[in-house]
Amino acid sequence: MAFQSLFLYFLSSLAAVRAITVYNQQPLGQTQTSSADGAAYTGYQAYNPATLNAPGLPDPLPATQFGIQLQSSAAAVTGLSIPVSGALFGFSIETSVINQFLGVNSSFIQVPFLNLVSNIVQRAGRFHIRVGGNTQETARLVDQTADGRMIEKQSIDPNNPTATPVLIYTMEMFYLLANISSLMNVKWYLGIPLNDTSDLHLEVAQYGEQFLGDNLLGLQVGNEPDLYARHQHRPENYGPADYVGEVGDVIKAMQANGNIPNTNNIIGPSVSTATWTPEMVFDAGFITQYQNNLAAISVENYPTDNCFAIYGGNGSPHNPQDEFINFLTHDGLYSGKHMIEKFLGASAVAQQSQKQMLMFETNTASCGGFPGSSNSFGSALWGVDYGLQLAYSNFSHALLHCGGQDVFYNPATPPPTGLSAFHEWTIGPLMYSILVVSEALGSTNNSRVIDLFTNDGNVFTPGYAIYENDQLARVLLINYMTDASGANDYTATISVGGGDTGTPNAVPAQVKVKYLSAPTVAEHFNITWAGQTFGGQFESDGRLKGNETIETINCDQGQNTCAIKVPAPGVALVFFSDQALQESEPSSTATFATTAVTRTLNTATIDAQVLATSNGHSGKDRALGSTSKGSTGAAPASHVIPSLTALFSLLAGVLVLFRAFTR
Repeated sequence: MAFQSLFLYFLSSLAAVRAITVYNQQPLGQTQTSSADGAAYTGYQAYNPATLNAPGLPDPLPATQFGIQLQSSAAAVTGLSIPVSGALFGFSIETSVINQFLGVNSSFIQVPFLNLVSNIVQRAGRFHIRVGGNTQETARLVDQTADGRMIEKQSIDPNNPTATPVLIYTMEMFYLLANISSLMNVKWYLGIPLNDTSDLHLEVAQYGEQFLGDNLLGLQVGNEPDLYARHQHRPENYGPADYVGEVGDVIKAMQANGNIPNTNNIIGPSVSTATWTPEMVFDAGFITQYQNNLAAISVENYPTDNCFAIYGGNGSPHNPQDEFINFLTHDGLYSGKHMIEKFLGASAVAQQSQKQMLMFETNTASCGGFPGSSNSFGSALWGVDYGLQLAYSNFSHALLHCGGQDVFYNPATPPPTGLSAFHEWTIGPLMYSILVVSEALGSTNNSRVIDLFTNDGNVFTPGYAIYENDQLARVLLINYMTDASGANDYTATISVGGGDTGTPNAVPAQVKVKYLSAPTVAEHFNITWAGQTFGGQFESDGRLKGNETIETINCDQGQNTCAIKVPAPGVALVFFSDQALQESEPSSTATFATTAVTRTLNTATIDAQVLATSNGHSGKDRALGSTSKGSTGAAPASHVIPSLTALFSLLAGVLVLFRAFTR
């Protein structure tokens, strides 16, 4: 698009911005009920109030007093992971709902989303988002949609068992992603449509590279190709060799396209393991043929599914109460440890091939998760354990899937558009998992993790040690039990060096501890991280509320011990030095103001000067490059998009929509 035409487009868009108050209507009413057990609930499932019972205490009970012996130096520890980043967890956002999560278009970005992501960027240095999923396969770029929206769902094929709509989108999508990255250090994964290899649509590769530059981490080719035949997208005999051949077709088409200069950022095979294993795809030549084109090896996995409740068919129904306990032990049926066991071989192959291993899409259960568990504090404990287990198993990143209003597992859910004039976002328990894991791993990109198998390997009391720059930095301890009496809170007595380690005593004089806590594993909203919370349903603008509480525990250096108490239920993150705390704890978090412009609701202003330095560097100095510690790379300034956001910041400040407009 010529700059002159682009400029005229922006001027016409500016005129539309002046009329935003037409959208500020109050909805006529809500269709939701809130019965105590959720039985009469008829509203969106994302707000389903159904609450489960916390599982009973195990029999026999685990010990509530036990020791942990650690080495102070990573050089003395066998079995540590590869170096991993605090940006381990990111979002996988279904393409069809990005206008709800990210923004209506490039100039109306969701302020709560920006605030949420800023929490992680300030802790981990960056944040990764995948835009894709089933809907990426049929997404098509168009000049404009009939009603001017950035993205539109078309008709759904009644023969499609996943009920996936055909999508059309405009260039606004690329402008939106680029503008978000200009505000903070967000990196992106995009997906190339693969539903029709005879008519490849490579616009997402062309414009993704053009507008995102170094902020585009990779392009997924094929979303769960092992399910293509089952979902009637390929013949019944479609197999790994067929997929490998189609990846080759995509690479050849990219290489023949003069507008796609980079063809070494392919991500795959992204199998779900329902019918293929990653090794089956490797054996078909995936890595050997495309070694120079692959940016990373990817898989997608959920520990179970709730598909029967939605689609019926030949699946099996699940009782959420019966399934709850399977998420609540270190080695349970749905635990991170159990999930990852089948990928350890593929992870080893990725390391041998010098490729990152990615869990490209995951969450508590496919088809939206389970009511009462996927949106409970238990899922937060599960997420923390899962994240550290991924790191321990040499996964570099994992993306928690975000759907629309009718799923239970969203880390964050925008309000329904009909409620957007007076309700705010709802933050799920998994968002706390992302926070905790980012702080556990820190911002150096050099943390190495080991599963400690604490308390003689008891599955209700797992723990991990994190070594940063080759020194013990943090210990994370989990208590899966629920006991309001306090009788099953446990105390782990940590020793560093000394004893029979052959090294001197190294326990510090004191340690700092942050707690993730809730009254019960079944709790939905009364959750705090170091005393702070995102609040309840329809209460969040993406910022943590309350005063942060970091406890100081005095250690006994004479005995070389630190006694750390872990509540039932809860997580304790122990920092062994001020530097370890500083590498995890932001000195300040950039937030995005929500003061009104046209009314007391719906709109937000950000001063242009504040916006330009929202992540520590001006847009001019940073372009679209990294602000991670120690990073020197930056994308060329030519990648900065001359979008409405940039124009506002130059002319009149930036106007960002606080909530999605009624549309």
